[in-house]
Amino acid sequence: MLYYKQYLHPASEEWTVFIHGAGGSSSIWFKQLKEYKRHFNVLLLDLRGHGRSKDLLKEYIGQTYTFKNISHDVLEVLDHLKIKTAHFIGISLGCIIIRTLGELQPERVKSMILGGAITRMTFRSNFLMYGGNLFKKVVPYMWLYSLFAWVIMPKKRHEKSRSLFINEAKRLAQKEFLRWYKMTSEVNPLLKYFNETELSIPTLYVMGEEDHMFLPPVKQIVKRHTFATLQILHDSGHVVNVDQPDQFNLHTIAFIKRHSGISIETQSWNR
Repeated sequence: MLYYKQYLHPASEEWTVFIHGAGGSSSIWFKQLKEYKRHFNVLLLDLRGHGRSKDLLKEYIGQTYTFKNISHDVLEVLDHLKIKTAHFIGISLGCIIIRTLGELQPERVKSMILGGAITRMTFRSNFLMYGGNLFKKVVPYMWLYSLFAWVIMPKKRHEKSRSLFINEAKRLAQKEFLRWYKMTSEVNPLLKYFNETELSIPTLYVMGEEDHMFLPPVKQIVKRHTFATLQILHDSGHVVNVDQPDQFNLHTIAFIKRHSGISIETQSWNR
């Protein structure tokens, strides 16, 4: 089972579950933890191969990595802790995992907060993925990861979040990076499905105004999806929870409080 850490609130029955992105770990939420603990129960997870779940790699040898498999890892922890429903907060690739959870077991997802969300691969991001796929076995993976980080977070004010993600990624083994990278082959059809099929789950997109690669597609999807709203944070890039933590906390906690206690009823997807 994945490494997790839970923080119990003395009065609240609401659970918040944080999902980091590829190459990160639960430590990227350190600027959210203190404030969230004041209001809710909190569950932090390290996805397979990341952070303190790195020691569990032997459990996944021979298993194909898919967003569905990784989502089931998260559900296994929820079942173990007997958490029936929760509000899910994700960043970057973690948003795709949350969206997949919403398809698998929508009745357990009270709301979705998607920071730095990836809703469509642009020409530039597809080009990066294609180039990385060509050179992934001959170029050290940290070169590729660092290149991606610089392209996605190019400005000086993004330095803190860029360095955080690069340093976290250094903990990944080369083989583990390649397993995760192979999942990019399913990203485009999956994102197309997510764009065309909306879940009746309250969804807040939190995007940085300088997230030049992923903000424009999010603006488009919010116009079409009834249950989605968008909060743009100024002076922020892709990793909004690190670039503007106070604003991120303010808007996301308020969103969760507005939607606490809402029962979501919709059809599940390929249980």
